[in-house]
Amino acid sequence: MKLHRLEVTGFGPFRERQIVDFDAFDDDGLFLISGRTGAGKSSILDGVSFALYGSVPRYEGGDRRLRSDHSFLTDPTEVRLEFTVGGTRWRVTRAPEYERPAKRGGGLTLEPARAELEEWVDDRWVGRAAKQREVGIALDEVLGLSAQQFQQVILLAQNKFSRFLLAANAERQQLLRTLFGTKRFEVYKEALDERRRDAQKRLDENGARVRALLEIAEREISTHDLHGADTGEAALDADVLGRKEAVERALARAEYRVDARGNERAVATARAEAATAEHRRLVQIAERLADLQRARTDLAARESERSEIDALRERLYRARAAEALRAPVENAARAADALAAAQADHRDAEEAWTAAGGSPDDDIPATIEGLTTRIARAQAAAEAERDAAALGDAQQLRRDELARLDEALRDLDAVLGAVPERRRLAALQLAEARTVAGRHDDLAASRTDLAARLDAARSLERLSPRAAEAEAAYADANALSAAASAHVGEVLRRRLRGYAGELAASLVDGEPCAVCGSTAHPRPAVHDGEPVTDDDLAAAEKARDDAAMAEKDAAQAAAAAREAVTAAAAAAGGRDADELADAVADLDDRLAAAAAARSRVDELSRDAEQIDKLEADALREAAAARERAGAVREELATVDGALQTTRRAVDAARGEHESVAARIAADEKLRRLAAALLDARRSEQTRREAADAADGDRDARIAGTMFASPADVLAALLPADETDRLVRRVEEHAAALTAARARALELELETVDQTAEPETVSAAAGEAAEADDARSAAIAAEADAVNLATGLRDLVTRIDAAAGAVATQAEDAAAITRLADTVAGRAPNTMKMDLETFVLAAELEEIVAAANLRLAEMSSGRYTLRHSDAKQARGAASGLSIEVLDAHTGRLRSPQSLSGGETFLASLALALGLAEVVTSRAGGIRLDTLFIDEGFGSLDPETLELAMRTLDELRAGGRIVGVISHVEAMKEQIPAQLVVEATPEGPSIVRQDVMTQPLG
Repeated sequence: MKLHRLEVTGFGPFRERQIVDFDAFDDDGLFLISGRTGAGKSSILDGVSFALYGSVPRYEGGDRRLRSDHSFLTDPTEVRLEFTVGGTRWRVTRAPEYERPAKRGGGLTLEPARAELEEWVDDRWVGRAAKQREVGIALDEVLGLSAQQFQQVILLAQNKFSRFLLAANAERQQLLRTLFGTKRFEVYKEALDERRRDAQKRLDENGARVRALLEIAEREISTHDLHGADTGEAALDADVLGRKEAVERALARAEYRVDARGNERAVATARAEAATAEHRRLVQIAERLADLQRARTDLAARESERSEIDALRERLYRARAAEALRAPVENAARAADALAAAQADHRDAEEAWTAAGGSPDDDIPATIEGLTTRIARAQAAAEAERDAAALGDAQQLRRDELARLDEALRDLDAVLGAVPERRRLAALQLAEARTVAGRHDDLAASRTDLAARLDAARSLERLSPRAAEAEAAYADANALSAAASAHVGEVLRRRLRGYAGELAASLVDGEPCAVCGSTAHPRPAVHDGEPVTDDDLAAAEKARDDAAMAEKDAAQAAAAAREAVTAAAAAAGGRDADELADAVADLDDRLAAAAAARSRVDELSRDAEQIDKLEADALREAAAARERAGAVREELATVDGALQTTRRAVDAARGEHESVAARIAADEKLRRLAAALLDARRSEQTRREAADAADGDRDARIAGTMFASPADVLAALLPADETDRLVRRVEEHAAALTAARARALELELETVDQTAEPETVSAAAGEAAEADDARSAAIAAEADAVNLATGLRDLVTRIDAAAGAVATQAEDAAAITRLADTVAGRAPNTMKMDLETFVLAAELEEIVAAANLRLAEMSSGRYTLRHSDAKQARGAASGLSIEVLDAHTGRLRSPQSLSGGETFLASLALALGLAEVVTSRAGGIRLDTLFIDEGFGSLDPETLELAMRTLDELRAGGRIVGVISHVEAMKEQIPAQLVVEATPEGPSIVRQDVMTQPLG
């Protein structure tokens, strides 16, 4: 993987866009990222990590804002990185979530986080993903490294450099688990434990199942008395095998019982079938004799109904004869009803005509003709009357329109009179608004400057107490460092004083002294206290080095705090935060007024234009209204003349009526009454002639029949449903009588010489019931015997299967338990090391071997890292310990006993070894760019030279190595540099001599 170009905007300490061109360092291979403390050197690496993974390694412990504190509300925040993996060039762009001004309504709104991934194809960028989740998935496939792996093998960040070397076994296990993805081995262990528990559970369950099945079988044997020569107590006290054999013997006895009960059932069934057949024969004879008696009774009843049926036949005959005369009788009745109705209508018409002023003796046809002529003459006058009404409406409409036009002219004259004053006021307001709006840009610039000073003043209030605390911490660290140095001198002096006592303690009478060679030791020296060991001296030296490092860190922190306070004070310009806040608030009010005036200028300009338009529209409308008023007056005069002529003609035509239409309505009413009377007279005559003809036809048809009058005919008629009912009754009686005679004859022939006394039938029923009960009891006994034998046979089968499963599962459970215990680090695993730790120990052994290749050279052969698989106390993870072999003493040391510089060299070697192993596990990814962010200030010149030599080797093969440090010696040895500088205004900038243009 090779990085090409990084762009950061509004990110960390960078407000404006800063560009880092990594390709510019290809010729050097090694470059230094330098700058004062707090300027933002590590933020370069933060930008790389954020672009690739959306996270920053330094901020793992909490939620930190990635957006620059120096950015204004309208400034964007964005990171863009170009890199190559496997010959393909990519560009990823990310922006975190931050607040920006809302486009509508004022206030702030949340700008969502975004991400975009592009590929360089055919000399242009082609989008491949445009959502955070999609970009993350795509980059996982492209990079092949997780964020944790990337930070361990490519981006060796602050606070993580020596973490792997000094970590406890549990922490080192967690880190290795993350890097090598060995969580699955923990899953394997848990799965095997689960299988072990399941196997033991199944074994216990099947053993309990065998015992439960035996108990069920023994209860069945006892309940049904199948022990035979075996007693129940002996079966219960025997072992499983003996109990199983007793159950099998009971099964044989149960099967014999099935055969015996089957024979008994066959005998009882034959006896029951014979008794049932005899009882059924006697019951059938008794039923036929009873049927014969019922048939005789039914025949007698049918014979007794003959007189009734004859009467019904006579009634049906008369009804059919009357049905032939129904039509003439009903026609005569309807004609009479119609005549009566016509006579009533004639009387009503005469009464209505008389009430209207007429007489029954009037010549009605002549009267109708006279009224028709008079109505026709009045129709012309009615047209004139309607014209008069329309002319009156037109006259009123024109008068109303003329009044509206006069009112509109008065209003338009008032509007035109007010135009000059409105135009003067609008011009005055527009000039005032333009004056206020013209100050907006100056006020905005002043506000920006004051806001920056206010931020600086508030920063000064926060930084001043921190600076005081940093100075106090520096003083304390200085005192602790001096005390630690003095303690090392005291330990050395005690050791020198104790050498003689240690030598004397090793003398043996008769053996030569290691110093003088004498075998006599008359006055051996006496040790004056506890001996000082190498570990005591090493601990004192480490405490001294740690105190010196802490003092240096405290000094740097105090210096940085002082610089920050000085910068903030300069930016505040000597004014306090409250004063600046009041000034900003005042400017905000004035700026708001200027912004409102800007909006008001546009509004007032539109108002002035509207006044001119209003005046032109009013003049045009007034001219149109005057022209229309003249035309309306001419039309009104014409309508008045026509209306007077029409009204004179109408007055002559209506006579004594209210209107011509009323006169026409009265004449039409009289004509309708006369026509109704004429129609009633004609209808009555027609109805009378029809009634006389119908009566004659009726009387002619009735003459010579069995009926004396029309009333006799109507009385003989029957409804259709009644006729159908009588027909069915007669037919059903005839059919029933025939059937009764046939049935009685048939039964008489069947029962000749047959008898069945009730006592004989009852006795046969008792014998059949007794035999059936015996058969049912035999069947139930056989079924019980079969069920018992089947149940015992099933139990024996299940007992055999369960016992066989117990034997098989016992072997399986033993094998699974041994395997699970071994994988989990339990006995028989003598190393007490689980499977995951075993795998990680192998990886750690390879990492240590790779690290020693560099550590041997960097430490001039003194130190060698050793992987230890020794068991740890109190259940701690074993197999993941790291020790340091010191060639000067030949002893193994704890990594914590190394000095600051030694810890740095060992950590660097281990980190590079870890990078090589993790890279090979990730598929052999080529690492063309590597960063190291750690304090090189703890190294003495000779050790620093060794470290530089190692870094120089890393750039072999075209690799680029970036080192973050502010050590002056490194600035002298690494000519290619990327400088991060903090500007007086606060934001930092990146200075690089070689810059290139981005692709696309």
